[in-house]
Amino acid sequence: MEITYLLAFGCSLLATLIVMPKLIPFLHKIKFGQSIRKEGPQSHMVKTGTPTMGGIVFVVIPIIVMLVLDIHAFSSSKLLLIVFAYLGYAFIGFLDDFLIVVKKNNDGLKPSMKFFLQSVLAIIFYVWYQSIADTSLSIPVLHVSIPLGLLYFVLIFFMFTAESNAVNLTDGLDGLCAGTSLIAMFPFIIFALLQSEKDVAMMLLAISGALIGYLRFNLHPAKIFMGDTGSLAIGGLLAATAMVLKTELLLILIGGVFVMEVVSVVLQVASYKTTGKRIFKMAPLHHHFELKGMKETQVVLMFWCLQLVFALLGLWLGVI
Repeated sequence: MEITYLLAFGCSLLATLIVMPKLIPFLHKIKFGQSIRKEGPQSHMVKTGTPTMGGIVFVVIPIIVMLVLDIHAFSSSKLLLIVFAYLGYAFIGFLDDFLIVVKKNNDGLKPSMKFFLQSVLAIIFYVWYQSIADTSLSIPVLHVSIPLGLLYFVLIFFMFTAESNAVNLTDGLDGLCAGTSLIAMFPFIIFALLQSEKDVAMMLLAISGALIGYLRFNLHPAKIFMGDTGSLAIGGLLAATAMVLKTELLLILIGGVFVMEVVSVVLQVASYKTTGKRIFKMAPLHHHFELKGMKETQVVLMFWCLQLVFALLGLWLGVI
């Protein structure tokens, strides 16, 4: 089984490294380039036209690798739920990206429609999960479970919608979202192994390999962006994984950078609407540091380090 883990990781990494150099010029040829928000930092305008939808690669390749290496893994209800969450939120992101590249502006799906689709998937996955497992909330460290009943639906709904949007907001600098997502997956791989959810661990390792391969082309200066296809998929993946591994509360800590990003937007909007003043130079938070004078690569490295601290703390609380 250990060899299969390495194969899942290695095959996904190798396949991504092979596919990316062919995909990037193809996306250039069909003019599937990113439209940069005019409201964002002016220094980012040079990124206009950079190929997007790169998330398709690290969504599709790991699933193909898993099917080839161990098709029987998909007999696991928990793994199937995770995979469908990954694909489902990727599809919403794909629709958004497709509309953006077709319209040649940053207006994709209407926010209300995007949230509606995210909500529908959250409801589906709650109904699916409560039919195969209990709806209790595990409390880290204390090692107790609290039955939530219907309140568990509220938790799951919030997890899926908030996490997918939070990861999406984090995708604003070269390498930022891919790097933080990769680090966030590490504790869940350990949790899956400790719980003998070997199929889940192998899937996460396959995705990690593909993400590393993608990151090779997404580091500054990025040759390709993941788009909403990738960021929404990762958000759905992390939420589904935390749900099936009963580490719902730990997701908040492990995804600390994602929480910071979404909270910065909420605070910025609330402050501006109530006082007319902005707390940050620009939200999400990574843009604030950019406008304070930090280089893009410095901001990304700082956020990676923060994410590593959050991930290690979450792992520690999950195993003690």
